Amino acid sequence: MKRRMTVTVKFNVNDKGSPAGKLADAELHFSGGPLDGLKLVGFALWERRTGGRNVTFPARQYSVNGERRSFALLRPAADASSQDKLRDLILDSYKEFETEVEATCADCERSYGPGARCRCES
Repeated sequence: MKRRMTVTVKFNVNDKGSPAGKLADAELHFSGGPLDGLKLVGFALWERRTGGRNVTFPARQYSVNGERRSFALLRPAADASSQDKLRDLILDSYKEFETEVEATCADCERSYGPGARCRCES
């Protein structure tokens, strides 16, 4: 009997405000199936200057003749829309994450997500 694989999206909120527009880093955590216990990192969630949000995918930067280029680490095998499905999953998960109850630090009055701990606490 095969175990069904599930994917959970987890966020690390960018509370530093740098770089500008970056909301969070995202990770995909796998349970069940051949990827059980593994996570895929390198996703980032951004607020666009023109409004809306975007997700960048894991990539490796390299240079050729002084020109910087990126090599996408996660690419569609056949159907290019498969990346859109994953992008939508991450964006929808972040909307849910935002609606969860936030806590506020008593010392610095910063808000942070549930289960997280403010970085000013020792």
